[in-house]
Amino acid sequence: MVEIVDFITNVLSLLTLLSGIFIIVYILSLLVNKKIYLKFIKDNHLSLSFIVALIATLGSLFFSEIAGFTPCKLCWIQRIFMYPLVIILGIAIWKKDFSVKKYVLPMAVIGALVACYHYFIQIGILKQNTPCDVVGYSSSCSEYFFTHFGYITIPMMSLTAFTLIVIFLSYNGFKRKNLSESKESS
Repeated sequence: MVEIVDFITNVLSLLTLLSGIFIIVYILSLLVNKKIYLKFIKDNHLSLSFIVALIATLGSLFFSEIAGFTPCKLCWIQRIFMYPLVIILGIAIWKKDFSVKKYVLPMAVIGALVACYHYFIQIGILKQNTPCDVVGYSSSCSEYFFTHFGYITIPMMSLTAFTLIVIFLSYNGFKRKNLSESKESS
């Protein structure tokens, strides 16, 4: 069992590292006013967002249900914002509903803010004012179950996933309309 937990943790950490590199390059390209244009992302932004949400959800369930890591209160809040994205994005892909951004982006941004706050507590930049166990049993929000590459923890994985979803869904801006609306106007 330990080998499986280590393997999955290593794979998710590597995905987080590679995603973090993409996010940094993307943000730097925005800062120098040379937005990276990747047709693949533009054409598949809903599917890519769905894949990220699905991997994040499955990873979260793996950590709590198989690895036995008890989620803290802030982990639960992040789950509240991530888990529905799998269903919402899955339906949006099926219905080819590109207007779903209006609903998914706020959830992803709020989830990213909670994950960032959680990560800052974990690495000691912010102090936690209330204990995580105020509502029943919960592990400490500052607890490390693992650290990979010197910075990747579960809250960093969550922050990276939410950030990727925000980037993918805002990649093409907000100009693309629902496919069915554009067909009706033709």
